[in-house]
Amino acid sequence: MSTRLAEEIADALAQEALRVAEETGDERLTDELCQTIGALSPTVEEALRTAIRMRMAEKRGYDLLRQKRRQGTP
Repeated sequence: MSTRLAEEIADALAQEALRVAEETGDERLTDELCQTIGALSPTVEEALRTAIRMRMAEKRGYDLLRQKRRQGTP
């Protein structure tokens, strides 16, 4: 499997998992998904863990920017 395909699969799964985790309040969902995926493909598991961290960092960054905008802080 190409690294690019693994990253594409992982990013799509990460986005959906984070959406479902937020909707359901299931904080362990992403870990459970990584373990499930890892049983079949360690390559995709690692890409998934990375994609989850990156998407969480992206969200945190946008949240901070929105907060600063609301506060009117330069």
